[in-house]
Amino acid sequence: MHMASGTICLLAVALAVSAAGAETSKEEWKVAKQTSGVTIYSRPHNGSKLKEFKAVGEIDASSKTVHAVIDDVESYPDFMPYTAEARVLKRNPDSLITYQRISPKIVSDRDYTLRIDKKSWPAEFGIAYLNEWEPANESGPAEKPGVFRVKVVSGSWLLEPVAADKTRATYFVFTDSGIVVPQFLANTISETGILKLFAAVRKQAKEPKYQTQ
Repeated sequence: MHMASGTICLLAVALAVSAAGAETSKEEWKVAKQTSGVTIYSRPHNGSKLKEFKAVGEIDASSKTVHAVIDDVESYPDFMPYTAEARVLKRNPDSLITYQRISPKIVSDRDYTLRIDKKSWPAEFGIAYLNEWEPANESGPAEKPGVFRVKVVSGSWLLEPVAADKTRATYFVFTDSGIVVPQFLANTISETGILKLFAAVRKQAKEPKYQTQ
């Protein structure tokens, strides 16, 4: 079984087996793990041996602050798990193209270029944000020797304000990084990666530079 490599930011869970980006499966979500205020769900992905994962957790910051963290792609190498390089190639008001290289340590580096579409709308306690991404390798650098080019990667961040300074974050991603490991180990690594991702965003949201966004 292939293990999925998570993204960005946005995400980016470098060693995630997969997580649910587009909700294409008709099967029900099942709780895979609950810890550190994060609930991780999984289900089969249509046409793939990989599972989808979805994670939901609250972050003690406004949705505007959390979105500022997720939108700060250039800073991913400083705080996102396993991210060695992250560059914005093109930024528009409602989308951006970003190149990211992940260094999982236990295997060779992985990379991909993503198109991230951004939406927002008014909510009771502020603004809700939705960032969705899909591959855009044709818009980024050519493949490099020794770096595995990830071609299957899609996902999203949904940020919903549930109070003035509290956000419910829902993370999805489905991806295949070409790493072959037993299924039970892949699932464990995926869950660990997702938890590291939430921990990183929660910590980064406390940084003063995002409070003034």
